Amino acid sequence: MGDVASDDLAEQLVSSCRTSVGDELRSVTYFTEDEEEQLYLREDLEAGADLVGFADNERLGFRTQAVYHDTELGEYLFNIRTFERGYLTRVIVDDHGAFVTTDEMEMDQFEELASAVRTVLDGGTE
Repeated sequence: MGDVASDDLAEQLVSSCRTSVGDELRSVTYFTEDEEEQLYLREDLEAGADLVGFADNERLGFRTQAVYHDTELGEYLFNIRTFERGYLTRVIVDDHGAFVTTDEMEMDQFEELASAVRTVLDGGTE
């Protein structure tokens, strides 16, 4: 699919996200500290988003992961950002992460989505 994520990882991420949220899935972007790659964009959407700007903002999660390590709240799992017409869910595992945009959906779907992304980023499969 591209140069940042291996084809296998990219396919697993997109497949896991589609399985978790179905037609509500808008996009899937994989990122590291230095690079980003959009792995999926729903066909009814325009490819005009500021992908680099979004990725730069979501990279702040690498620092968040360190700040929240070993707190009384438990392990840091994921972020949800709410927008007028949808949501962005970010998951980071070690030195890489993904942010997924979706249409509106129920809270339990976010938990399922984040769990699926975390499993793939952590080296597991669906």
